[in-house]
Amino acid sequence: MTTNGAAGRITQYKLDNGLRLIVAPAATGQVAAVNLWYGVGSRHEVPGRTGFAHLFEHLMFQGSGNAAKGDHFDAIERLGGDINASTSSDRTNYYETVPDHALDLALWLEADRLATLRDGMSQEVLDNQRDVVKNERRQRYDNVPYGTAFERILAHAYPEGHPYHHPTIGSMADLDAADLEYVLSFHEAHYGPDNLVLTVVSNLDPDDVHERVQRYFGGIPARTVTAVAPDAVLEGPLGGPKSEVVKENVPAPAVFLIYRVAPYGTREFDIMQLASAVLGQGQGSRMYRRLVVERGLANDDGGSSADLVNFRYTPGLFFVSMIAREGVGGEELETAMLDEIATLAEGVTEEELERARAVLERDHLQAISTPGGLADALGSCTQLFDDPELVYTWPERWADITTDDIVEHAKRLLTPENRLSLRFEAEAEAETAEPAEA
Repeated sequence: MTTNGAAGRITQYKLDNGLRLIVAPAATGQVAAVNLWYGVGSRHEVPGRTGFAHLFEHLMFQGSGNAAKGDHFDAIERLGGDINASTSSDRTNYYETVPDHALDLALWLEADRLATLRDGMSQEVLDNQRDVVKNERRQRYDNVPYGTAFERILAHAYPEGHPYHHPTIGSMADLDAADLEYVLSFHEAHYGPDNLVLTVVSNLDPDDVHERVQRYFGGIPARTVTAVAPDAVLEGPLGGPKSEVVKENVPAPAVFLIYRVAPYGTREFDIMQLASAVLGQGQGSRMYRRLVVERGLANDDGGSSADLVNFRYTPGLFFVSMIAREGVGGEELETAMLDEIATLAEGVTEEELERARAVLERDHLQAISTPGGLADALGSCTQLFDDPELVYTWPERWADITTDDIVEHAKRLLTPENRLSLRFEAEAEAETAEPAEA
């Protein structure tokens, strides 16, 4: 892949307090994308204390020592800027894109809440945001069709007590049990400049950006205690075949088939990512052509039935899902999906492999095509792999993977011993439904 020298234009700095700063040029002028990746996610939580990493994503916008509740959003949005945050198992990130003349404001706001968030924290703020998160859980998980699918998958794919056993949203019981003292200690243990990758994408001079970051973040002390994530080591197959049939008020049966693969960043993960593109990414994929177009068994999903869950510090998941078309039963769809998955072990054509490479490379290039997207990818590659230049070279990982590689890995990994089947059935139809055999 040609990078046009872009990788060589990344500038890296490290402040005395441990903060890592990545600066890169933007493809468009007069904007600055600021992205903060903190090395804390739901994998750092312990049983009985789930949902805290995501709760902090909300608490970080509720005021700090020098900014009142709502001021951060208001200040950025008044400039026409874009601002948000997200939490995963492996990190929590905060990001904004602003006119480049507002970079100082964005940096000051981020530095202030890192340094002084605990000054503005109160029981009232905690109670309010705990209720917001609980309502989010109801809206996104509990009260929508198939909303608990991922939570159920994690519970089956990772043993109880494993740091990836639970979703980032946490449980209602754990959220109810959150107390102010623990919340403050969680921030103290995880939110420090030594656990932060700060990325700025703009056309400002890198040394100028470095000077500004030093001004706002340089005086914030590193954490006095470094938090340690629970052990996430997991080896061997998933222990299948496992299956669960869920009876709920859903509009149509849905099938989720899950297989354990190596962690994100490994060659095995890269091979299975190509396998997923062959199988179920794009309208030229096998699942779309055969189960949507030719056989009419599944709803038209535009070609998005297969993907990988990219966990960095534990085995990831090869993930295939489809919703049945009207009149098609869940067991029939599941059997058809298993049959198509099995064809990967029988052979892959060079044409399919080239299409899969093109799909993945297109998605990657689209993701880094905006200042905000590039800043996020740079933060990811630095936080997870300590190598921001991977952003520009990532497609090279797929270049030397062969059809034989995909077939060999499909034979070894896409097996009943490594499979979890989760099927949702409408309550009226589920009484006679049985898991499919394969």
